[in-house]
Amino acid sequence: QFPIMNIESDYQRTADWLLSQTRHRPKVAIICGSGLGMLADALKCQDSFKYSDIPGFPQSTGKTQLRACNNIFASVFCPFAEIKYLLKKYILCDNACMSLADSYSCGDIMIICDHINFPGLAGLNPLNGPNDKGVSMFGPRFPPMSGVYDKSLRKMAFDICKNMGVSQYVQEGVYCMVGGPNFESIA
Repeated sequence: QFPIMNIESDYQRTADWLLSQTRHRPKVAIICGSGLGMLADALKCQDSFKYSDIPGFPQSTGKTQLRACNNIFASVFCPFAEIKYLLKKYILCDNACMSLADSYSCGDIMIICDHINFPGLAGLNPLNGPNDKGVSMFGPRFPPMSGVYDKSLRKMAFDICKNMGVSQYVQEGVYCMVGGPNFESIA
């Protein structure tokens, strides 16, 4: 169903095709999860690409478009490897999730300061795969995981929410990732 793309030339070929189709050179990627696809629709001055037209891109059953604008790529689903080749800057992701903290309310926004990869405890890690001599296009085989959520970007997010008057709905927390695909259970 999803082609395995693990060769740098495949990623580069796809990135080159995308960049040849638009004059925009975004610095930020927004990957929209369930419920926030309208963020991509809100972009002005956009070029839009169907995933089925992009060479080497996996096909998805959901909304599958990549939008390019002056400083932003927005997508409902996009392989991170392609974003790495296209941007080399910032990625903003969202998703619907449950909270274990009683102080959070439904609809709150959580800015992630750290994460726990529960499938990683069983050896399922997104960093598994080909890696030439310990360093690949994505960086070292064993990257340091402390500080992966940039403090200045988190502060910027809080400041923006404050300026928008929604800071009462914003929390900071640790994201616990579980396997899927599925939404949360009542447990």
